[in-house]
Formats: sequence, structure tokens, C-alpha cells
Amino acid sequence: MAFSGSQAPYLNPAVPFSGTIQGGLQDGLQITVNGTVLSSSGSRFAVDFQTGFSGNDIAFHFNPRFEDGGYVVCNTRQKRRWGPEERKMHMPLQKGMPFDLCFLVQSSDFKVMVNGSLFVQYFHRVPFHRVDTISVNGAVQLSYISFQPPGVRPANPAPITQTVIHMVQSAPGQMFSTPALPPVMYPHPAYPMPFVTTIPGGLYPSKSITLSGTVLPSAQRFHINLCSGSHIAFHLNPRFDENAVVRNTQINNCWGSEERSLPRKMPFVRGQSFSVWILCDAHCLKVAVDGQHLFEYYHRLRNLPAINKLEVGGDIQLTHVQT
Repeated sequence: MAFSGSQAPYLNPAVPFSGTIQGGLQDGLQITVNGTVLSSSGSRFAVDFQTGFSGNDIAFHFNPRFEDGGYVVCNTRQKRRWGPEERKMHMPLQKGMPFDLCFLVQSSDFKVMVNGSLFVQYFHRVPFHRVDTISVNGAVQLSYISFQPPGVRPANPAPITQTVIHMVQSAPGQMFSTPALPPVMYPHPAYPMPFVTTIPGGLYPSKSITLSGTVLPSAQRFHINLCSGSHIAFHLNPRFDENAVVRNTQINNCWGSEERSLPRKMPFVRGQSFSVWILCDAHCLKVAVDGQHLFEYYHRLRNLPAINKLEVGGDIQLTHVQT
């Protein structure tokens, strides 16, 4: 696991663990925490990015709790006082199973990938450069904690566990790191196609939707629709027969004007896996494919909370959907 020019990883650290982050946090630094959730002892664990070893000042407290159906608490502690909790009522980890947590530090937030899929964003409440220590405690066994500076790729990308995450060279507008290998998901029932599900609470600024899957080898087209009643607020339609990614809105069964421009070549490839991340902003949707920003789509239907249904259809097999 040699990372050129970066801090050496902590290997098999005993829990509870506290270790120094050399040089502190920097924009673009990626920290990977790899281990296994213990099946027997306790129902919680935490990863803390903090100032010093006391635990009095924690910039980012990431705290999975295997209770009440499972959820994850994010918070900040300043001078021994906790702030308001941010709770994600979804548990992507399983007791007794290995995990790969990847924390990407960015100027406005932490982005947390769990087993290769974006799980949560946590906006900074205190300046991240104050952080110089990482601590892990609770019901986990650790394999390693590794550090990847901005723009550095692993020297030998061998899959040690489930997933190896590569940093792609930082570029303006890039949203998060790119899985070098397709994310390995735990066994799940196949998603039926077409696939329809609700978007709890509808859209709102900071809401994100992630999908991953594989394009069928003979694919012609597929689509991802965000719907409001009988209207399609956002239609994302990769077309292999036209080598295009078409975006549009349908109101009362009438299509509007298509948007097709792309900053680079068609990112979807027949027979290959992909991930799509749709982030709702106040004015637009920001769409990233395989970790790189692709386009923005300005809202045409502006009643965002009413956009509460996801539809996926066409020539793909879905492997993961999170609304």
C-alpha cells in the first residue's frame, strides 16, 4: 500500500486509536479507514477528526449506530460542547462485515464514501485546518488508516479489501474521488427494470441521489427520470445509438428543448459499470458520472419538494440506488 510522497498508513491499529495527521487536513486530502464492524461488542463506533488528543474539540464526528433500525450521526464538538446532530437515517454498514470508509476533505465540506458509494456530505462548522488528529473508537476492528494527498495516485493499486479508491487529478468543479474499480456491493436482490421508487421529502438544496449499475453490452438507450406527479422534471437519457447524453423536461406530456452539450466524451460505455450522482442545488441539478462533474441542469419545474419519484428504465442493470 505504498503511497508516494504521503504519510505512511497506520496498519492494524488497536482500538481505541488516536493518531496524528501529518500536516493536518488539506483541501483534497483523502483518508481511508478500513476495517470490520464487530458483531458481538457494542452497537456504535465513531471516527473523529479532532484537534489534539483530548477529544474536547472535534471538527467532524462520524458515528454509525446499529440501533433503532440503524442510522449515522454527524456532529461537531467545540470546547467540550456538542452542536446540533445531523442524522442520516440509513445504515450502509453491517455487523460482522468489512467496510471501507473514505473521507475526502474539500473546501466547504467532508464527503464520505462508504464501500465506494457517496454516503453523506458534512459541511464544515469549524475551519478544517485546525484538525491534526484522527481517532477511532467503539465496536470495530481496524485493518488500516491511509492518507492520500491531493492528486496523488496509489503506486500499486492492488485491491486489499473490497474497494480501492483512486484520487483523480484535482480539477475545478470535480466533486469527489473516482472508484478505480467498480464499487463492490454486498449481495442484494437484483433491481427490477424499469425501477421506480420514492424520493423521501422530494428535492431540496443539498439533497443527493446516487445510482450505480452496468450498461448492457448491446445497449441502445437508458433513462433516469425525476418526476413530479405526471410531469418529468428531469430526464437524463444516455443514447448509445446517437453517442449523446440528452437532458430534458416533460410537462403535460410535452417535451421542452433538449440539452446535449458535454465537456468531454460520452462517459457511459456499453458493457461497463458506472455511477451517477445527482446533487440538487437551489438553481440547478449538478450531475457527476464516475466521480467527475459532467453538467448542470437548471430547474424548469421549481416546486422542488414535489419532485418525489425516481424512475429508471432501459438497457442497464442497476446495482445500487440511494434516494
